[in-house]
Amino acid sequence: MDDRIIERAINYITELFSENAGGHDADHTLRVYRNTLRIAENEPGCDVQTAALAALLHDADDHKLFTTENNANARAFLSKNQVPPETADRICAVINAVSFSQNRGRKPETVEAGVVQDADRLDAMGAVGIARTFAYGGEQGRPMHESVQHFYDKLLLLKDLMNTETGKQMAESRNAFLEAFLQEYREETDRE
Repeated sequence: MDDRIIERAINYITELFSENAGGHDADHTLRVYRNTLRIAENEPGCDVQTAALAALLHDADDHKLFTTENNANARAFLSKNQVPPETADRICAVINAVSFSQNRGRKPETVEAGVVQDADRLDAMGAVGIARTFAYGGEQGRPMHESVQHFYDKLLLLKDLMNTETGKQMAESRNAFLEAFLQEYREETDRE
């Protein structure tokens, strides 16, 4: 893996997300990157560099954050760093397979897409997932009970949607933490 382009991608996303405090920030991206590396090492045939760059750039054009088209931010970074167009296309195809809302019911077509999708989904679970849910909800002006509904609409579904064995194993404890949180929340708020 080319550590120089990885370092430049980290610097790029750090600057790109410097104003974001709603859960889609550079820290989120770096956790997804680290999860990607952990999962990729157990996936034969995974092009780690493609997966790593896709993980680092996966939110660079997220529709919740930007009004870009055709992965314009990711492609600009890749072009500036002399990534060949066909490689940039593969990286963008992986990025486009990550989103939960835009890929409902579709399985990733490549091992890299499955790895990065799992890595991103893992960051929506567990303690970090809980924190991100409420950070994003607060940023959007949602009442707390609407953020809790997001657990039922999405987060509790993720465990059964993992693509890789490593992702499935990592999801187990994070999902258990979500369920324990919701049980405590119901008890503290008298909500059934």
